[in-house]
Formats: sequence, structure tokens, C-alpha cells
Amino acid sequence: MKITLLSGRTFDINADLGFDMKIVYSARSRRLTLRIDRKDRMAVLTVPKYCSRKKAVSFVESHQDWVLDNLKKIPEFKNFQNHDKITLFGHEYTIEHSPIRGNTRLDKKNNILYVSGGIEFLHRRVKDFIKKIALKEFTVRSQETAEKIGKKVHNVFIKDTKSRWASCSTLNNINYSWRLALAPEFVIRYIVAHEVSHLKHQDHSAHFWALVEYLEEDADKGREWLTENGQQLYIYK
Repeated sequence: MKITLLSGRTFDINADLGFDMKIVYSARSRRLTLRIDRKDRMAVLTVPKYCSRKKAVSFVESHQDWVLDNLKKIPEFKNFQNHDKITLFGHEYTIEHSPIRGNTRLDKKNNILYVSGGIEFLHRRVKDFIKKIALKEFTVRSQETAEKIGKKVHNVFIKDTKSRWASCSTLNNINYSWRLALAPEFVIRYIVAHEVSHLKHQDHSAHFWALVEYLEEDADKGREWLTENGQQLYIYK
């Protein structure tokens, strides 16, 4: 079993649990917790300051089946491949490799994403293209949605996040995961409404959720989809 220590403290689990694990020491935590890092496909153990090794090991062993079951639910990683069908902002496109030099581009009329260059670079080029159109699309959507509530978005950034789908800072900057471009349209609308609502409410109060639902009538549907199917968006590296 691979153990990744995220601090200078020594910690050893002399057991083959059947999975890799990260260990995080936290002075703020009051109890042991386990979660699944879906992007790195590892269990993450948070250990309180005064927790004994014996207690931590026992806790991990008692949750071994839970960790293994949840790791199995994570789809296997894959690269974008020639002739793959992908959904970008609610529209389905077929990836078609074109060895002729030129920019990667969308043929919206025929629903084709043309990717030029060497076939060995296809995955990277598709990923870069998705990030490019995601920045443009999320910027427009965020600004238009913010105008509805009399707010302004300062900047929009596209990130490769693993702990959250999007975030809004106190400086009115909104970050979005590039993978959201692959989500269904109603999910994208929900995420935009969610983050724009934070421009007015930097919390998750009743007023915040009321504003989210005002901006997006399918908010509950979008939130439920991410809870049940969000891991599907992580199949691409």
C-alpha cells in the first residue's frame, strides 16, 4: 500500500488494505475522517492532532470495505480518442483527426470537432480546445447572469480542480472546472447560477438558495445530477 504523507510527521500502517492512501494531519480536526480523492483515486485520511497511531489504524481498517467499494465506483481514466463522441455545452460532437495543419475547430453544422496535428497529441489538443471555449462560454454566461441581479463578474478562470466544480471569491472572480463543459446543459446553467449567486450571498443561506432557484429553475435537477453522476466527468485525465 502506498502512503502519501502531507506533513512532516511519521505515520506507518503495517497492513495491506488493498488501496493507496493520503494522510493529512489537521490541528483543527476533532475526529478521524476518511474521504475519496476521485481525481487521484486514493483514500484520504485526516488525523487530529492528538490521535494515536493505534486508533488511526483501527479506524482505517474498520472502513476498509467502504473505501474499496467507493474506489471501484470511480470510472477508469481515458484519453480523448479519434471518433469519440463528446458533449460540449449541451451539443454532441464527434472528434475527427485531421493530419492537415490548422487550428482545432468546431464544425457546428455537421457536429464535428476537427483536431489537427499528430495523432499522438490529440488528447492534449482536445483538452486545450475545451478549456479555450469553456473560458469564452463561462465568461459570457456568468456576465449575463450577473446582470440579472445587478452584479458584475470581475474575471472568469478555467481550472483543473478536483475538490469543487467551481468557486467565487470575494473579489468577484469565478473559477470553473474545465470538465463542466462536458456536463449536460442544465447542469452548466445550475453551476453558473450557483456561483453568480455568491456575488450577492457569500454563504449557503436560505436567501442564497432562493436566488439560485430564481436564476435557474432546474437548479435541483442540476445539483442532483452532479451528486449522482459528477464522477463521470473525471474519466478524462
